[in-house]
Amino acid sequence: MQIDELSHFCDDFLDVGSFDDYCPNGLQVEGRVELRKLVTGVTACQALIDSALEEGADAILVHHGFFWKGEPQVLTGVKGRRIKALMRADVSLLAYHLPLDAHPGVGNNAEIARRMGWLTTGQEGLMWLGETEAPLAAEALMETVGERLDTSPMLIPGGDHPVHRLAWCSGAAQSMIVQAAAAGADAFVSGEISEQTVHLARELGIHYIAAGHHATERYGVQALGRLLAERFGIEHEYIEIENPV
Repeated sequence: MQIDELSHFCDDFLDVGSFDDYCPNGLQVEGRVELRKLVTGVTACQALIDSALEEGADAILVHHGFFWKGEPQVLTGVKGRRIKALMRADVSLLAYHLPLDAHPGVGNNAEIARRMGWLTTGQEGLMWLGETEAPLAAEALMETVGERLDTSPMLIPGGDHPVHRLAWCSGAAQSMIVQAAAAGADAFVSGEISEQTVHLARELGIHYIAAGHHATERYGVQALGRLLAERFGIEHEYIEIENPV
């Protein structure tokens, strides 16, 4: 297939026009026209680019790409080296940020729910709401998150109450803890944690679990890659670049 066919499909499938994002979504670096092998990964770091080139990728699809608002626009330093490597190899880069968090089928939050076995009951913007199969202790929830998302989560208790109603949002969504508490959640699960998150959890009476930015956002690109491989008959490989944050 051709790279523009893939990018147009992803743009429509993920409804990128509905999002006011911090970066451009879609084709960010255009390489060769023909696409036979797609590599997916979380972040377009040098390690992922180098590994993808070694594996013979024609295109790389990530959650965290380039050209973020507020960063220098010049192609020098780290960003310049990354893009130079792609262009020298004639390899494309596609990136989907908020659209991949939000998608109900292959998005990061949908994949978290699927892997955790949570019943989804609603959405408030990028934040998802749901329930556990049965009430459980916050410590037990933390342990299950660690096992099923392959991570080492941190729990900030918001009291001694069990967890049944949940809210979650992948990545750096810790500030949504106020919104989660207002929605009646017993616990809120996200990726990162800030200093003030600890005090908010205690004062709002809501458990907070920081499961890791990378860990909560590694599954959406994999699900999208599998869908693209099945739909278009291309080869797909996910490459994990370890990141403890």
